[in-house]
Amino acid sequence: MKYETRNLQELPKFRDGLSYLYLEHGRLEQQDQAVAYYSQEGVVAIPAAALGVLMLGPGTSITHAAIRQLANNGCSVFWVGEEMVRFYASGMGETRSSANLMRQVRAWADPEAHLEVVKRLYRLRFPEPLSPELSLEQIRGRKGCGCARYARWSRETGVEWKGRNYQRGNWAAADPINRAISAGAACLYGLAHAAILSAGYSPALGFIHTGKQLSFVYDVADIYKAETLIPTAFRVVAESDVGVERRVRHTLREQLKEVKLLERIVSDLHSLFDALETPDPYAADPAAPGDLWDPDGPVPGGIAYGSDRPGEGTQDPEG
Repeated sequence: MKYETRNLQELPKFRDGLSYLYLEHGRLEQQDQAVAYYSQEGVVAIPAAALGVLMLGPGTSITHAAIRQLANNGCSVFWVGEEMVRFYASGMGETRSSANLMRQVRAWADPEAHLEVVKRLYRLRFPEPLSPELSLEQIRGRKGCGCARYARWSRETGVEWKGRNYQRGNWAAADPINRAISAGAACLYGLAHAAILSAGYSPALGFIHTGKQLSFVYDVADIYKAETLIPTAFRVVAESDVGVERRVRHTLREQLKEVKLLERIVSDLHSLFDALETPDPYAADPAAPGDLWDPDGPVPGGIAYGSDRPGEGTQDPEG
């Protein structure tokens, strides 16, 4: 098979906005400081530092060296189903500190703090302010009002809207607008997931959503759906109902680059827990060993507490 090298010039730099790439039916290998994607169409050089998320679909394989190169550049790797309608696994984020995860756990476990985070999530989602007197049930009612946004874009684009309805096991049975929304949502979930992991939070500890390994991903992605995904999906289908999945992925990627979604997600994540600031003991030295839990407070790690002389120990780099 003859391979010809091509460039993915449409991929933005990671610092300029979170980008993602979906690949299927090919092989990825390390190539200098990048990774190369081999398929029947040729070879694509993918600059690892330019990617935020790499989504690997059916028929893909990747070498250990390529995974290492992507991880060293802070790129999250997801293994997904065809057209990204199923999520199977992911690599871990680039942060080594658990400080943000501990802040999230504290807020999740404390009823008052949990409710405050729920309110902050809704404030980020809706342009109109929320009254402090609103109950949780009334706040949930605001979420229900989000259905009006689908109706609005249906009127503006002329795309018929019969409601959100699709079955994963029968993808082709859904109408084009539902397929477009689902395909775009998979991309948005992937970006939110990558940002959550990279910032050191847990995708499973959701506040509005709960009980799933991606509950917090759904919480965060919902903030940006009305602004990005919904109008993009309706406009794509309005142009043509052919190949909507691929077209909505490409169109949405460009839009998310323009609005610098990565910067916004990370900033919004921190704002959710900014009342629960805790010092990061590893900020100065990320490679330092973690502390050990004790009822009276954390004790230093990296010490072998087995010395014959009380209160003394030897350094243990493994903690």
